[in-house]
Amino acid sequence: MENFGLLSLLPPVLAIALALYSRQVFLSLLAGIWLGFVILAGWNPLQGTFDTLEGIANVFASNYNTKIIIFTLVVGGLIALVQRSGGVQGFVERILARLETETHKAADRQQRKKVELLAFATGFILFIESNISILTVGTLYRPIFDKLQIPREKLAYITDSSSAPSCILIPLNAWGAFIIAQMAAQGIDGGFSALMKAMVYNFYPMLVIVIMLYVILSGRDIGEMKTAETRARDTGNLLRDGAQPMMGDEAIAMPIKDGVTAKARNMVIPIASLVVLVPTFLIMTGWGAAQEAGQGFAFAMREGSGGTSILYASSFACMIAAVMYKFSGNLSIRESFDTFLKGMAAMLPLAILMVLAFAIGNICDALGTGQYVADTAQQFISPALVPALLFIVACFIAFSTGTSWGTFAIMLAIAIPLAQGMETNVSLAIAAVLGGGIFGDHCSPTSDTSIISSMASASDHIDHIRTQLPYALIGGGITVVLYLILGFAGV
Repeated sequence: MENFGLLSLLPPVLAIALALYSRQVFLSLLAGIWLGFVILAGWNPLQGTFDTLEGIANVFASNYNTKIIIFTLVVGGLIALVQRSGGVQGFVERILARLETETHKAADRQQRKKVELLAFATGFILFIESNISILTVGTLYRPIFDKLQIPREKLAYITDSSSAPSCILIPLNAWGAFIIAQMAAQGIDGGFSALMKAMVYNFYPMLVIVIMLYVILSGRDIGEMKTAETRARDTGNLLRDGAQPMMGDEAIAMPIKDGVTAKARNMVIPIASLVVLVPTFLIMTGWGAAQEAGQGFAFAMREGSGGTSILYASSFACMIAAVMYKFSGNLSIRESFDTFLKGMAAMLPLAILMVLAFAIGNICDALGTGQYVADTAQQFISPALVPALLFIVACFIAFSTGTSWGTFAIMLAIAIPLAQGMETNVSLAIAAVLGGGIFGDHCSPTSDTSIISSMASASDHIDHIRTQLPYALIGGGITVVLYLILGFAGV
């Protein structure tokens, strides 16, 4: 591989700088890709432009990349199906009935705990897609929280803090597929098992959940959240005087079909099928290797193809849903297919981001960016500091750009070769980037998850950010300390 030295940093640096300035991750990644190909073409801009188009097209030369991109589209179709069939609404109504029973009881602190815990649990189990989790929890629990005089800021906090952490910690979704693909592009084999190995060190989302549960169970708040709780308790005002709530009554993007009876099983069965089928197909695709090695199911799951398994599982889940809706009379096969296509269309921006992410990863690999950074960093940075520094940098990028996925795309292409070159635990480095991305996305005012959380809970957006930020900073600070400890301990 030709050594491009300092020039190898220009594409990712340009992508980061443009993302920070413009907050347009797509254009920023594309600019970084173009600059990389211009460098490879000897600074010929026309040839670099042609090579950029070829490079983006060549993303699909990888069978694995193609499967991940198709999976992303298929998941969009599955989400649309469970919405259109009344599955999400039925699930919501089932929870609402439970809550209505609960709210007939005395509205004491114990009652508040139950309702807040239910809200958290609902958001956590909807790990299939973060926005579905946010919209469902926010719009479902808002009237119940209002009855109990719980401030809107608290609802937004619980809604936001139970979505992305669950999606990243239970990566049987597009999040997992995207990250696995990024790892594979950097030569990390093992698919789902390699990702789960990194998840052991993904402290920030774990701490988000622990801190939130502590706040719910103890009733102890800090900062402006404490002020909001005092206001709601003493005056009954769910919002600050002068607040501008982001109203969002459109809880579900795909409306339920007219005349369909909403039933929770229309969502539970397809989603449960997806969850069960992913490890099943992992075992199937890894069974040959397990037999050759004389090993069992655990080895087969570790050696299974993550891209193939999630593509098969999501496709079969859609088929199960379509057949189920046909026999129940909810949707005809044609209606299911039309709904499926609309759901796929809604995921196109995400699929495009994945293509660009793969492409800039390939460029960084061709230029030797990660190796150059590793060789340079070895002269100035102790390997023990690498995980903590990666987490801090990822936090900064994600907070500034408002996107965790864009941060993953930029940082994993640098972090993995850096960790390998400095003989740092690669799983620890991956986890640091993932946690940093979640931190920034979690508390950035420009993050789509934060904005949607404010909308779904009908909370003032800036109030949501200001009340949530102290908890995020506590979790982030503890995470940095943990990475420093593990780094110096040589884990």
